[in-house]
Amino acid sequence: MLSAIIGMAGGIVLLSIMLLFFDPVAAIALHGVVQLVSNGTRTIIQREHIAWSLTWRYSILLLPMGLLGVQVAFALPPAIGKALIGIVVLIATWRPGWLRLPTEVQETEPRRRFIALGGVVGFIGPIIGATGPLIAPFFLNLGLIRQSLVGTKAACQALGHIAKIVVFGWAGFVFREHLLTLVGMSAMVVGGTWVGSRILERVNEASFVLLYRGVLTLVALRLVLWEGWRWFQSGL
Repeated sequence: MLSAIIGMAGGIVLLSIMLLFFDPVAAIALHGVVQLVSNGTRTIIQREHIAWSLTWRYSILLLPMGLLGVQVAFALPPAIGKALIGIVVLIATWRPGWLRLPTEVQETEPRRRFIALGGVVGFIGPIIGATGPLIAPFFLNLGLIRQSLVGTKAACQALGHIAKIVVFGWAGFVFREHLLTLVGMSAMVVGGTWVGSRILERVNEASFVLLYRGVLTLVALRLVLWEGWRWFQSGL
């Protein structure tokens, strides 16, 4: 619903809430499956407009770098993993510009830019889960029409989630143990998109954005402060 109403933030809110109930490895792995459903749907809808020449280049380094990133994800203490994601969520909510690469990146030839981007996302995806704020600037100034921009970004994100699913499975995460949870969450993603699309015109966007920022900030602070304190105590 959130993504349908304001066009962003659904994935990062979902991951933040999931971290209240799962350890980081499980949360990021399951989050990847649910987000694959979300981005996969947009990819299918906009398939005729996708810039495939950029998308396949984006995919080149996803798996190799993902295999490195997932090892870091499993090595991190759960409390540190949650606190790290909480920090990223706070930055993405209030200072998204800090997550963006320098403006000079726009001067890089797009095909090389997307190969490098796939490598970065492949590595950090299994560690922090939500990479939307990072990849968004790469889709600017490409001369893409709106449908092509939305479809290409969705396709790239879907590929990133597929890579995460593969590397977490390779590392030993058993997705089938969470099958019912995944089916239920995926169904709610589809239902939430449908509902959100229909109430879009009735919502005061400014108030809604303020509400989501407030909730997300509280959840992120809980992750950073509580989990950071737990890690500190365990080290004493």
